[in-house]
This record gives sequence, C-alpha cells and structure tokens, in this order.
Amino acid sequence: MKRNTQQRLQTAVDIHRANILKSLEHRLRVARVKGDENLLHQLEAEKAYYN
Repeated sequence: MKRNTQQRLQTAVDIHRANILKSLEHRLRVARVKGDENLLHQLEAEKAYYN
C-alpha cells in the first residue's frame, strides 16, 4: 500500500514538472517573438533550474 502511494506521488510530481516545462517553453517562444531579451534570460534560468 505504501509503495502505491509513493508511486502515485512520484507520478504527480513528474506530471507537475512536465507541465511547468511545457508552460516555460510557451513563455520562451512568446518572449523570443517579442524580442524580450531580459525575459528570455530569466526564463532560460528558470528552465535550467527544472532540468
């Protein structure tokens, strides 16, 4: 039972991380289109933290 709970928790953590990275990729694309270099640097640093 405990193992099943740990597996579900890890799955939730993995899904959450994937969603964050997906959102970051979108925000990076928008920042590139807008040419916002400051935001690009911030988002790239945030992405590096999650990778």
